Amino acid sequence: MTDDDRLLVIVEDDDRFAATLTRSLERRGYTVVSLAGLGPLEALLAERTPAYAVVDLKLNGESGLACVKALHDHDPGILTVVLTGYASIATAVEAIKLGACHYLAKPANTDDIEAAFSKAAGDVDVSLDGRPTSIKTLEWERIHQTLVETDFNISETARRLGMHRRTLARKLDKQQVK
Repeated sequence: MTDDDRLLVIVEDDDRFAATLTRSLERRGYTVVSLAGLGPLEALLAERTPAYAVVDLKLNGESGLACVKALHDHDPGILTVVLTGYASIATAVEAIKLGACHYLAKPANTDDIEAAFSKAAGDVDVSLDGRPTSIKTLEWERIHQTLVETDFNISETARRLGMHRRTLARKLDKQQVK
């Protein structure tokens, strides 16, 4: 097993986004390996130990949280940032508990990702003055929490929330961050 202090792994199933992020991070001096899921990540971890990781929360057919756990189990020192278009408090908490150092909502750029790596220790001076959570935010967080609980099964999520499947699909289309 070899270590590389500038090795960064991207776990992302969107090939175009992964390619763009790879180019941007390589220009900043990282050695980047882009993978599409947990299986390829486990194969990489058998051979190398990255210093950094960027993991998409929702991968094709699997949760990025499993990748966060695999990275942390391999080496708790890997700085892992979770990126998601489906941000919620529930998944942010789980990502941090599983070993991520930061959680960013898409769209996030390379500056945001690098800043997140440097904030791994946390900040006790962060402002506690925040605006009250809106009803729409609370609704979205509950929808997302239920989506996670059902492995992103829209029909089961709608059933658990007591709403029609098409209503839920419309809400997801409106909220989705591209």
